[in-house]
Amino acid sequence: MPSQSSFSRRSFLHLSAVVSSAAAFGVMTEPLLARAAANPAKSAASSIWIDQNENPLGPCQAAREAVTVAAAQGGRYLTNLTDDFEKDFAVREGLKKEFVSAFPGSSGPLHHSVIAFTSPTRSYVTADPGYEAGMFAASHSQARVVKVALTKTYAHDVKAMIAAAPDAGLFYICSPNNPTGTLTPHADIEYLVENKLKSSVVVVDEAYTHFAGAPSAVDLVKAEKDVIVLRTFSKLYGMAGLRCGVAIAKPELLDKIHDLMGWNAMPITAVAAASASLAEPHLIAERRHINAEVRGEIFQWLDQHGYSYIPSESNFFMLDTKRAAKRVIDAMAQRGVRIGRVWPVMPTYSRITIGTREEMSMFRDAWQDVMKAGATSQVGVLVKSMPWRSVDGIRFRA
Repeated sequence: MPSQSSFSRRSFLHLSAVVSSAAAFGVMTEPLLARAAANPAKSAASSIWIDQNENPLGPCQAAREAVTVAAAQGGRYLTNLTDDFEKDFAVREGLKKEFVSAFPGSSGPLHHSVIAFTSPTRSYVTADPGYEAGMFAASHSQARVVKVALTKTYAHDVKAMIAAAPDAGLFYICSPNNPTGTLTPHADIEYLVENKLKSSVVVVDEAYTHFAGAPSAVDLVKAEKDVIVLRTFSKLYGMAGLRCGVAIAKPELLDKIHDLMGWNAMPITAVAAASASLAEPHLIAERRHINAEVRGEIFQWLDQHGYSYIPSESNFFMLDTKRAAKRVIDAMAQRGVRIGRVWPVMPTYSRITIGTREEMSMFRDAWQDVMKAGATSQVGVLVKSMPWRSVDGIRFRA
């Protein structure tokens, strides 16, 4: 496993520039983080985009039709639609309605949870590598950011997280983890909840849980633990651009988030699409199967060609570039394939989103091309660095 490290000064300053350009308390999201890490010289003609964990299938047909109907009522707030959606979601999860609150995506409640529960004396604790948005929120609360390396199986090391931050205000667990796509066992999350500081809160980000089908942490919310579970319709449901998410927690925790956010009007098109998606009984199973099938095919191909990657249970994975990943990302973009960004602790890995079969075919062709070109380039550099030798008047590289 790659060794633990912190942000390089250059990376931090680059990302900070993007953060600073937003309004005060602006919410960092996957697109903003991707833009912060992007090279302006990248080809604008990239034909496939497998870099931001989006679902290429988009919203299901029922959701698209619901958006069309809702759009005609776009001149109204129609908060009753949000109320009905929250009630429906709560019933499906076996929760009381007051334990569910809808948001435009899950980035907002993540950001404001960090602001609410961390401070200069209460640290923000996260994995390394992990989703970075919470760290930028912690800068607003002036909290110490504690990054803890994943285990050898790329799960959150909950015991190390507890030990590293006896002053923790908030522990952030993303499972499946972004960017590795790996799960943290439910038992480990339970251990964290039971052994953390009593005044701290655990946020469990389940943005990608539908792809894995693993046990949810919602049962801990039902037990009224200090846990906030985040869900989003951006990933499996294919609604990244429509913006609908849910925070699940006991009311006193949700109240602290709402105190910071004020009135939270939901886009009625997003609520309509999410409600329609929930009503599709086979949607999760069907899309999980499609993703797993394409993911399995690309893993099989990578194995056959000797490429190293981190086995994922989500709609993305980390692929070893064998050299500075930034060079490979740029080379892939020149071939019409845009892949994901780099995490400082893993400088020779890039995150790859699972696209359609056709997109992954294009990815394979471009990847082979880039890897072969890189290998040839490295051989050339090696040869040039070898000293000259002479035997019987014949000069050669030794």
